[in-house]
Formats: sequence, C-alpha cells, structure tokens
Amino acid sequence: MKHRIYIDEVGNSDLGSSDNPNHRFLSLTGVVIALDHASSIVHPQMEILKAKYFDYHPDEPTVLHRKEIVNARSPFACLRDPKTRENFDRELLGLLASWHYIVISVCLDKKRHKETYRTWCFDPYHYCLAILLERYVLFLDRTDTCGDAMAESRGGREDRRLKDSFHRLWTRGTDYVEAAAFQSRLTSGKLKVKPKANNIAGLQLADLIAHPSRNEILHECNLLGRPLAPFAKSIIQILQTKYDQQHGRIYGKKFI
Repeated sequence: MKHRIYIDEVGNSDLGSSDNPNHRFLSLTGVVIALDHASSIVHPQMEILKAKYFDYHPDEPTVLHRKEIVNARSPFACLRDPKTRENFDRELLGLLASWHYIVISVCLDKKRHKETYRTWCFDPYHYCLAILLERYVLFLDRTDTCGDAMAESRGGREDRRLKDSFHRLWTRGTDYVEAAAFQSRLTSGKLKVKPKANNIAGLQLADLIAHPSRNEILHECNLLGRPLAPFAKSIIQILQTKYDQQHGRIYGKKFI
C-alpha cells in the first residue's frame, strides 16, 4: 500500500509579520491517504458532490476551496440559499467522516519563536515541515508502508522553497528522525507540487480541513481570540477520529 500526504498551509512564514495578530501563526496540515482510496473513493465521490450542487463540466471542473465556500463566492454562489447550504454542508460533513485518511497538523507561534531565538531562528516553514514529515515517516514506519508528498503550487519562488526544504529533510533527516528513515519510507526525495486547477481531491480535502484544524489547536491553547465557528466545530468533531493517534496518544496535533 502506498500513501500520499497532501499538505496545505495556513498563514505565512515571514517572521517580520509575526507581531501582527493576523499573521502571528503558521500552520501546516497534512492529510495522509492511501492512493487507491483517493482514486477509487475520495475523488469520484467528491466529483459527484460538486456536480450535484455547482456548475460542472469535466473539462473545467469546480475546485473546492474553503474560503470561497464559506463566503459563497462564485462558483459557490448557490450556497447563499439557506436550504442549499444546509444540504451541501450535511453531505460534505458526511463525506469527511466516511473517507479514510489520517491528519497531522503543526502550528507555530512565530512571535514566540522569534522572541526565543533572537540571534538565530529556524525558517518557520522548514521547522513546521520537519515536524510534519517526521510524524508522517513515523506513521509509515508504524504501518510498514511507504509514501510520497504533494503540496499545492503557490508560484515559482515559493514552489522552489517548498521543494528545497523537502529535499533537505530527505537528504539530511532531523535531530529526531535519521535521513535513512526518510529515505526508506519516502519513495522520492522530490516534493510533488501541483496547481489548484489540477482538481486533485487530496489537496482539496487538505484545504477544507486545514483552517479548522489550526483553529482547534489555537483554541486549545487559548490563543484563537474568538469562538470557533459552528461549521468549523462540526469539522473539528470529525477530526478527532482522523488525527494520527496510538494507544490514546495523539501524534496528529502539535503546537510549537
């Protein structure tokens, strides 16, 4: 069995913006899916849902994006109708609960990070990615499987940064997971980077749950500063069964 971790980012890695409350936190959420389940179950069921509610053509597929869905922006304008919204939300939550996947989320307080390491800091993105991939590799080792990784394209320079960071971890390992472990469990030292328009189900799933997962972590640390939104609460409730965990210990959530 081969897995893939689909990675979504909330926030930015700029330490200079860390004093701004709106940019203080960076989180990476990875959704681990067996590739056969992604192709035979997740993708077709996601396409059926989109075809039912939105303008749909296979040549120009609708791509699910949490922010546009929440705000009912085109192509999700039909969700402004309360009954349509209720039905769509119910069906989406049902799918999020039924699909088989593992979630690993890492959230970094950049402000505290910068204050703690005044003379030298890990690059925030590389720091989060290192912890995310450590836990992914440990999951693969625990289940005696292998896998690779994919992230959504954000443009030339950002994509290069993602790929370089991934390859560095695959080549050098970390203080906690040796390079040999990365290389034995990850089938490639190259991070796959694909644009949103490619309509990849795993990336869309990661996009849907990344923000609620980050907010759950911040809420638990009394750092969110506002109540959790009702729909986010529903997703968070589902995530309790999806976080990587063993013997009562949750490995799928990490606040730094």
